[in-house]
Amino acid sequence: MPAPTGARSVPEALPDGWPTGSAESVGLSAPRLDSMEAAIRSGAFKKITSVLIARRGKLAFETYFDGTAADLRDTRSATKSITGMLVGIAIDKGFLAGVDAPILPFFPEKQPVKNPDPRKEAITVEDFLTMSSPLECDDWNGFSRGNEERMYLIEDWVKFTLDLPIRGVMTTGSKLPDASTGRRFSYCTAGASTLGAVLERATHFPVPEFAETQLFSPLGIRESQWVFSPLGLAQTGGGLRLRSRDLLKLAQLYANGGLWDRTRVVSEAWVKASTRSHSRIDERTEYGYFWWLRRFGSGEHPHTAFYMTGNGGQKVAVFPEIDLVTAITTTNYGTPGMHDQTDRLLAEFVLGSVLD
Repeated sequence: MPAPTGARSVPEALPDGWPTGSAESVGLSAPRLDSMEAAIRSGAFKKITSVLIARRGKLAFETYFDGTAADLRDTRSATKSITGMLVGIAIDKGFLAGVDAPILPFFPEKQPVKNPDPRKEAITVEDFLTMSSPLECDDWNGFSRGNEERMYLIEDWVKFTLDLPIRGVMTTGSKLPDASTGRRFSYCTAGASTLGAVLERATHFPVPEFAETQLFSPLGIRESQWVFSPLGLAQTGGGLRLRSRDLLKLAQLYANGGLWDRTRVVSEAWVKASTRSHSRIDERTEYGYFWWLRRFGSGEHPHTAFYMTGNGGQKVAVFPEIDLVTAITTTNYGTPGMHDQTDRLLAEFVLGSVLD
């Protein structure tokens, strides 16, 4: 197991494929990392359960504040980014025609009965990947018909999604969708969940089996735990449990352009497509294919990141400019300021520890 509290030694080399090194050997400040650990243990940061940092391909910081390295962590909506990886692999291997594949033909027996609309025929895989389908589905709006909490009350989550109405958007003047992408962002877990059903129908494998053979096994990820819908569909919109070290592997996979230990797992083209902007959330945040895009840190040179995130402030981030990946897990579920806390931890301590 990792070194006990107060020791800033090299993370333990385990038979999981992670090379390890000291903080100093990869250009990180050990005193700054000590300060981060002390701040978390003092309660200045609430309910942080683990922080891991790898730089230049080596795991250099690993500390657990609740449980051990063996514990599975609830990723919440960070699961969506993993779903995006599986979609990319399915496309790479020819199971899916591409991101332009329409959704409705996968479900001939679930065609919309409620709120039928010809515009639904044009909804594609990419619309769900970018959170910009025309469906009235917004988890950030408690009144939305597509809010995920309403989906969880229904047995058939796919039918729930396809039966949603087309959303209307009130505007002042001539406000249009984001000019650079032509898309309107609307955070929709139901769409991500439906992509799991698309994967099953396209690949003819249950999502957990497809993930195991095509993604987890090549990375040496030996244990995972999915959440399932009432009809037995793996919840690809959230709740997947993985070890913190394995979450960090997924970030390193994308930092490596889709390679792990010189083995191609995801195509470089898919990594690039997934981590560039396809829709805009706000003035400082953009969205790829289930990856969030923004800059962290202060001063003249903030660092650009693409990252997974989930309820509670989960963050699994890649900083390509400085060759750094980090995983922060928490149990701050549903807590005001949960993401602000993790963002501050990232900016002040993780990025603040970078020496060169």
